[in-house]
Amino acid sequence: MTGEESLRPQSLLLTFLGDQVLGRDVCVYSGSVIDVFERAGVGEQATRSTLTRMVNRGLLRRQREGRRMYFGLTEHSTAVLDDGDRRIWHTGAVNRDWDGTWTLLGFSLPESWQRQRHDLRSKLTWSGFGPLFSGLWIAPGEVDVAELVTELGLAAHVKVFRAHADAGMDIGAMIEETWELSELATRYEEFVRRWEPWESRSPDAAQALVLRLRLQAEWLQIIRRDPRLPVRHLPDDWPADQAEKTFRTVHDRLTPLARDAAERLLDLVPVRADQT
Repeated sequence: MTGEESLRPQSLLLTFLGDQVLGRDVCVYSGSVIDVFERAGVGEQATRSTLTRMVNRGLLRRQREGRRMYFGLTEHSTAVLDDGDRRIWHTGAVNRDWDGTWTLLGFSLPESWQRQRHDLRSKLTWSGFGPLFSGLWIAPGEVDVAELVTELGLAAHVKVFRAHADAGMDIGAMIEETWELSELATRYEEFVRRWEPWESRSPDAAQALVLRLRLQAEWLQIIRRDPRLPVRHLPDDWPADQAEKTFRTVHDRLTPLARDAAERLLDLVPVRADQT
């Protein structure tokens, strides 16, 4: 499945809001969202259902202006989008600044706690950890897992340490055994193949808006799954660097046209003081 095919409407909508609403204290008209998403191949009903689900999950809030309904961010969605913005523009896909520190997390849960074990492993994977052994997980750098562990109610069952590898440790081999690098590498390579042609193409403004939306959503989907392992211990042909260059080049090319289309197509209103 390609990145374009696997993008869910919620992923696109969060990307859209991060691009057009985050940090601006505005709300966007539902009709504007429907218009843009129809251009992206998402039907009106699917868009309306996604807006409703995100309101119910605390990711969006409504603001009525006359007969029109506008949607703005909540504290929850702002935190999610700030994290995405940091990963895209500040953290980056290539870890060149690793200081040799690892975070080790050990856990021991009762056999009957299958759901808690699944939830913990899922959140650890999301946070860049890989299974060193069954109950011992590892991530590069200093990873703060206090909030994650507290949220799951597992503080009494988890121990966290900072560590450095022994001088004789083969870190490259450990990485290959702990993380599925081939799948991640394939995702980066497919991203380059799909988007590199747009480094030299010139779409119209509305198309540029949709393309940039998909570009950012696909890129974030990939880098959220990347544990950002130290580049000096990855294969020499690791494709993340080329993929990031492709992302930034295409993004820069699309941005002026996309901004023109957004100004023309989007109905935005300020957040009302009684709605904050």
